[in-house]
Amino acid sequence: MNPHAPLALDAALASKFAQVALGHLTREYPNKLDHVMADAADVQSPRALHPIFYGSFDWHSCVHGYWLIARLLDRFPDLPEAPRIRAVIDEHFTEANVAAEVAYLQRPAARGFERPYGWAWLLALAGQLRSMTSADGRRWAHTLQPLADAFVARFVEFLPKSTYPLRVGTHFNMAFALTLSLGYARVAQDADFERLLSATALRWFEKDEACQAWEPAGDEFLSPSLMEAVLMRHVLPEGRFVGWFDRFLPQIAAREPATLFTPATVTDRSDGKLAHLDGLNLSRAWCQRTIARALPAGDARAAVLNASADEHLASGIAHVAGDYMGEHWLATFALLAREA
Repeated sequence: MNPHAPLALDAALASKFAQVALGHLTREYPNKLDHVMADAADVQSPRALHPIFYGSFDWHSCVHGYWLIARLLDRFPDLPEAPRIRAVIDEHFTEANVAAEVAYLQRPAARGFERPYGWAWLLALAGQLRSMTSADGRRWAHTLQPLADAFVARFVEFLPKSTYPLRVGTHFNMAFALTLSLGYARVAQDADFERLLSATALRWFEKDEACQAWEPAGDEFLSPSLMEAVLMRHVLPEGRFVGWFDRFLPQIAAREPATLFTPATVTDRSDGKLAHLDGLNLSRAWCQRTIARALPAGDARAAVLNASADEHLASGIAHVAGDYMGEHWLATFALLAREA
């Protein structure tokens, strides 16, 4: 098999991704909590704190693990794993469990909990459930809605006072958070939230040009430059986006900056931070394909970006499973890359 050939998302691959996710969604330990303790009463287990999202090593990975299995179920309802997917979601997505997750957010010490990465993934999960036509999807979406509403409220409160964007390629990247949140706002037909997200993106990024792409840093799983371009592709009309992209990365046709076309090297996949670079390869493939689709027909840059996406995907797809430091989250980004 050609190692650089695109790997189609078929039922067999979807089944493998589902198996990986089901293997960690309800695995409580090891666990990395984002938890500020105000007193001794706050010393509790992950499942006591988060009756839904207690698995997958950390809260946000558990959230997007549920996004993954819901999306796979929606696309491939006859997967062998489908009965187990439905059972796991039914067991955890209850009104009482959602109320407990909302109550956790209301703690004074939880004001910055999972901002912005976990906020955005929860909205992506809510949007995925809303978009499903099955009775299960509609029921799960209704049950989860109070938690989605809580995170919309957090964005509405936070974004107007956030003077500067965070451009790092880790969980704090604001372009990624706005991209996922825009998807939710459009599915939910929340025009006010969509306007806030779009206005914030323009305020932060519209004047950017001649991006140097000084990346990757040693623990990044997102490309700050490509992620910004993906966000602007979703915010700007087609004509305006092409003009913005011309200014932002003017040498893409010549494969410059070269770092954007060089898959990252991972030296130790048992190190959770170094393993992030497998995610960078997968998320770059997602971004490059997304940007290529937004370019005019015949634009030479599209072929350059798609070829690089194939290279990056080939570098990352083999490592979705194997070590838990990557296994608890990489399949999500592999799915994004394949769907692009």
